[in-house]
Amino acid sequence: MSNFPVAALRSVEITTPRLGASADFYAKVWGLDVAAEAEGTVYLAATGADLHVLELTQGERAALRKVTFRVRSRDDLDRLFARACEADCEIITPPGASYAPSGGTHFVIREPQGCCMEFVHGDRTKTARTVADRPERLAHVNINSADIEKLSTFYQQVLGFRLTDRSKLMAFLCCNSDHHAVVLAEGPVNGLNHVAFLMPDLESVMRGSGRMIDHGFPIGWGVGRHGPGDNVFAYFVDPDGVVIEYTAEVLQVDDNYRAKGPAEWVWPPGRTDQWGIAPPKSEACKNAQLSVLFDVDRHA
Repeated sequence: MSNFPVAALRSVEITTPRLGASADFYAKVWGLDVAAEAEGTVYLAATGADLHVLELTQGERAALRKVTFRVRSRDDLDRLFARACEADCEIITPPGASYAPSGGTHFVIREPQGCCMEFVHGDRTKTARTVADRPERLAHVNINSADIEKLSTFYQQVLGFRLTDRSKLMAFLCCNSDHHAVVLAEGPVNGLNHVAFLMPDLESVMRGSGRMIDHGFPIGWGVGRHGPGDNVFAYFVDPDGVVIEYTAEVLQVDDNYRAKGPAEWVWPPGRTDQWGIAPPKSEACKNAQLSVLFDVDRHA
């Protein structure tokens, strides 16, 4: 694979008006574990090696506070910071020690369209395990953008991602062998579309979806299989209106993968996925995908 400076998508931070209830949902229903609590933030872990994959912080409403990427080396961290400065990103926190429980060296910026991004190297990890029907790690984050081409160029030229596919409404970008770690979706406003959590397999997606239904959370879209990325999916809306996805079987790519364009990603009329069995996305899910904006008050 290409020598990407970013190794992986690690975690996201979301504000919630009901911190305790939101933490309970993700721990008792969605399938994460509370890893730590510090300075008003609850850190939740999946079963993989990341110390945490989700941070919940008290806020007036649900918003995306930041997206965190793990960087391959300290040199890469310094180079990315220099590129971010050249690209006129807002510097929120310059390179230095992270005070999160996961530690490491980090910096935090806001890219030109408003998404707050953290880059970290040397953060703590844990022993990975596999548990049927529990998320292993984050699979991707989907960001709404009023100018996909401009934001896609930023990810490629400044952050070193590679475009893997471009459908009519979305750009798919990778930083490792996963087909995509970031998806950019055309939208009327910039903000969060959804966060996807990787499950061990299709069976786990089905069992996790059943658990959500048992707790009163209907499937917003799915179960189905996407086109770009070839991954299985089931979408839900969490108690604060954030769209979250169980996914599995993400396509693995290398430097020989050919990026396809919109003309090659077209379904027959009435179909929304490869299998042709997923019903149309619910109105509640569609509305929620446009309702979670960036936290503009994010500061160091």
